[in-house]
Amino acid sequence: MSKHDGTNDAGTPAYDEVDVSVLVVGAGAAGARTAIELAERGVDDVLVLGKRSHGDAHTTWARGGINGALGTRDPEDSWAIHAADTLNEGHFVNDPAKVETVTQQMPERLRELDEWGMDYSRTDDGEIDQRYFGAQSFRRTAFAGDHTGESMLDALIEKAQSLDVPYRENVMITKLVSDGESVYGAVGFDMDSGEFVLFNAGTVVLAAGGHAAIYNRHTSRDDENNGDGAALAYDAGAALMDMEFVQFHPTGMAVDEDDPEWAPWSGRLVTEAVRGEGGRLFNSDGERFMERYSPDQMELDARDVVARAIAKEVAEGRGTENGGVYLDISHRDEAFIRERLPRMYARFEELGVDMAEEPVEVAPTSHYGMGGVAVDDHGETAVDGLFAIGETMAGVHGANRLGGNSLAETVAYGVVAGERIAERVDGPGAVPARLVETLVESHVADLAATADSDGTYAVETVFEELQDLMWEHAGILRDEESLAAGLDALDRVREKASDMAVGPITSQSFEYAVDVGFMLTAAEAVLRGARERTESRGAHYRTDYTDTDETWRRNIYFERADLGGMTSRVEPVDSPSEVVQDALDEGHELDYHQLE
Repeated sequence: MSKHDGTNDAGTPAYDEVDVSVLVVGAGAAGARTAIELAERGVDDVLVLGKRSHGDAHTTWARGGINGALGTRDPEDSWAIHAADTLNEGHFVNDPAKVETVTQQMPERLRELDEWGMDYSRTDDGEIDQRYFGAQSFRRTAFAGDHTGESMLDALIEKAQSLDVPYRENVMITKLVSDGESVYGAVGFDMDSGEFVLFNAGTVVLAAGGHAAIYNRHTSRDDENNGDGAALAYDAGAALMDMEFVQFHPTGMAVDEDDPEWAPWSGRLVTEAVRGEGGRLFNSDGERFMERYSPDQMELDARDVVARAIAKEVAEGRGTENGGVYLDISHRDEAFIRERLPRMYARFEELGVDMAEEPVEVAPTSHYGMGGVAVDDHGETAVDGLFAIGETMAGVHGANRLGGNSLAETVAYGVVAGERIAERVDGPGAVPARLVETLVESHVADLAATADSDGTYAVETVFEELQDLMWEHAGILRDEESLAAGLDALDRVREKASDMAVGPITSQSFEYAVDVGFMLTAAEAVLRGARERTESRGAHYRTDYTDTDETWRRNIYFERADLGGMTSRVEPVDSPSEVVQDALDEGHELDYHQLE
């Protein structure tokens, strides 16, 4: 590591320089699996960066399971049926090639994780157990109780450490070094020391999560899933795709916002595994209302269907006092719940609720961005050397994500991207001299100027105002008037963001100020895409265009205009392969009543 001392004629602050062949931004499952693949292929000049302590990634919050057609419970399942379910759930705006890449890989990826020590739940004969998740034709979701993501990341980290994969924690990337054609590295800061860092990297992999936390009710922590990956790629010259498709999970915690014990849990995920294990939804009248909305699939219909059903029940006055409905699994034995849903049971028990005796209150919450960075079949963007994988990328999930496919995507594309990078890796990057002054040094100077700056508005106020406007204007139900008003409101937030009072570099205030910039990009793309897509499809529901329009079986791309501003273009979707089309034609579908 070298150090640029700064104090040049332009007054550029000092920054460290780190040379590395492959920089992986994000230390969750996608980043870890990429690094493992590279290490196993002999690429040892890799560095994995995380914004938090090592092992503290959003992957650990994925509770319910990971999909793969193992056929443990249902031998008739196959990767092609898994792909068909994924396309059906995505309302056929998924990229079929990416869907097939994931579904074909997953049986091997699940067994691989088993070999690496993942703590799967098992059948009586010791096989990896599988359960139902919403809209799956067969029991395809492998799991580790209700802590699947945590157990999976533990296994991946242990494997990476056995391969001596280098990592660095508590580093936040704020800008990619790109000329719009190629990427040369990234700039960021050490969140503990406050030092600025330039990473000279021949290849950059964005595995930085999604953008669900641009909404005020969401399943993430406020300091993650703010659109970092999407905004970094967009700023570097890559395109975004399908950002209007944001999944609202049906069952986030609905709480008394004035109760200090419960308020921090507002919107936090109540895993789909509760419904997968037989949990039932009731309104305040005691009616099991999914019988009216989806009599065959009931609580295990697609997430968008269940979320809208709950929203309608609440809107029509049949909700709970905290604006939700009841999720009840008390008909199951306590021992069963403790075994299959240990984290959920313990969480509510600590809050004074016994899931084996009484229901819990739930309501829809922002959970996942199906859209993201546009990439090719190997996860590479149109900017040479820049990859995006996991929730940062677009293409696999279409208009609505099949539950259990998020963890699947991370490990599948970690392998695919790793394979491609290993074929091409060619040593550390070298930032061209023309970009050092015009981009690197100017950006570091801007970061330094932002720290300890005076301003009219508190960072937290601007942050929350942006989240509030997204829930109000681009939430579960959308229309032209609200979306247009949302874009106007976003302009006002952007003005306030340029006049914030920010703390020192090591403060949460500074981190959130950077996040606001990322969130503004992601929010604009969501609002513009939702306004342009004049139909209802999957998670995107327009009250003024309630039907699905087959002429809209297209993807919307978002790019930076040469003179600034966001532009969009539309491209048609490809067709699935013959074997997947055959699986679609066979019409496989979950019958909920098999569980009863």
